[in-house]
Amino acid sequence: MKSYDTAACEILKKAEIAPGFFDLTVSCAEAARKARAGQFAQFLVPGKTLRRPISICGIDRANGTLRFVFQVRGEGTRALSLLNPGEPVNLLAPLGNGFDLGDTSRRALFVGGGIGVPPLLEAAKPFGKNAVLAAGFRSRDAVILKDDFESTGCETRIATDDGSFGRRGLVLDLIGDLAFDVVFACGPKPMLRAIAKLAAERGVPCYVSMEERMACGIGACLGCAVKLRGENGDYFGHVCKDGPVFDAETVVWEE
Repeated sequence: MKSYDTAACEILKKAEIAPGFFDLTVSCAEAARKARAGQFAQFLVPGKTLRRPISICGIDRANGTLRFVFQVRGEGTRALSLLNPGEPVNLLAPLGNGFDLGDTSRRALFVGGGIGVPPLLEAAKPFGKNAVLAAGFRSRDAVILKDDFESTGCETRIATDDGSFGRRGLVLDLIGDLAFDVVFACGPKPMLRAIAKLAAERGVPCYVSMEERMACGIGACLGCAVKLRGENGDYFGHVCKDGPVFDAETVVWEE
């Protein structure tokens, strides 16, 4: 587990970038200095005891800021969405293990599903034109960050469940013709399992960011268990402290 800080930070910017999807920029210089792509923060929200985990979408070390893009899914994230620029917010960050990007001259495939897309943006930046994003969303109204990825030089391919934007179908339908050297993915477990299988068939490394419900976010409550493959057999690790990013070959992909 990476080191973390309790920080009283300030919200600098807020925008609703799609219905129910919010984009926050938070001033927190020390956390921004330490953060890596793929890590997350635990937000303390008004009226709630348990913090809410939000993936880091962007890191600006020069200006000491972190960017978070999240979807309102319950009372906690709704309360977070009601905070405004100028207001303080308390967070623990950076938490977890991020992406090991390695050689950024490689052809990298980024695969995201829904709210699994934001954690990939910071990871894609160093790859520039060597990156391709294949992202799946429910509909046009849920498509987020397409322009942000394209501004890094990344090619973007979008699929929607209803065909209202991009190609109708699944993320896997977008990548059959692609050649790539490494895969970074975040999204629902069935999608990650399918991408991990494809990467194994192609013989390329694959790193997945797992989505599990968290309570403490630091490995104390043991709530976000995930089955992993080790040298001495299978065991249970935890997404918050052992992940959220794992080598796909170490995950036991149970049906």
